[in-house]
Amino acid sequence: MNSFEFFAPTSVDEALDLIVSKGEDAKIVAGGTGLVNMMKQRLVNPEALISLGAVRGLDGLEISDGKVRIGALCNHQALVKSAEVGQMLPLLAETYSKVATVRIRNFATVGGGLVHGDPNQDPQVSLLALNADVSLRSKSGTRTLPLKDFMVDYYETAIRPDELLIDALVPVLPNNAGYAYLKFLPRTADDYATVSAAAVTVLEDGVLKDVRVAFGSAAPTARRCQETERMLTGQRPTPEALRAAAEKAKDLADPVSDGRGSAAYKKEMVGVFVRRALEKALERAGGAVNGR
Repeated sequence: MNSFEFFAPTSVDEALDLIVSKGEDAKIVAGGTGLVNMMKQRLVNPEALISLGAVRGLDGLEISDGKVRIGALCNHQALVKSAEVGQMLPLLAETYSKVATVRIRNFATVGGGLVHGDPNQDPQVSLLALNADVSLRSKSGTRTLPLKDFMVDYYETAIRPDELLIDALVPVLPNNAGYAYLKFLPRTADDYATVSAAAVTVLEDGVLKDVRVAFGSAAPTARRCQETERMLTGQRPTPEALRAAAEKAKDLADPVSDGRGSAAYKKEMVGVFVRRALEKALERAGGAVNGR
């Protein structure tokens, strides 16, 4: 790695001042699990690092008005261990528990993972299915974006050069919701998935009143499958309906071939894992797939 200046602000305002003054020559670092690897590989060579580790007030959880506000500096393992998250957002606790290893989870932060814009990471998939928003702050104020609009392209997000991601805001799941996060790992636990999928379902009188589906690792960003959701909402879940809706998700897939599988294989796996995630979510919602 090249030499660089290191700054450790203790407040958001101080961090924002540094971001403005140092400009494009600086990079923000939180847990460092993504950026440090990129620096080691010389994919990025910042002249300055602005560490958020000492910034106060960005590592907490706050629950109000039916939503959980997750501070950007919360590490992954904190969400896995949180009783509140386990009760109100079990899909999120389950997803973060599947990120790499405990060692990584103890360092990797929620905000860092989102800003990194890596389509192969686990949390974005479930956060999409949970209708999450992100808060972005600059010297001129704070704006809120749906996560689906925040993710723009491969390693590209909608954050502006003068902004910090402050938190993620996630609506609490209703008590009668079913949920699932599944992924296929070709190698070890800390490898990227070949494909992943998340689903949320709400059943009333045997009818799907709410359906949310997303997948990852098979497109330039994690993707929400809105057409799949429309096909199932208001319907009784049958094997045929689930299969057809899951197949529709493949239209959004745009994978690349690599050591985890060919592009054609990954596209087929999107349909398989979306269907499996829906089936598991329905089982947890207390509903059987009609006709099984």
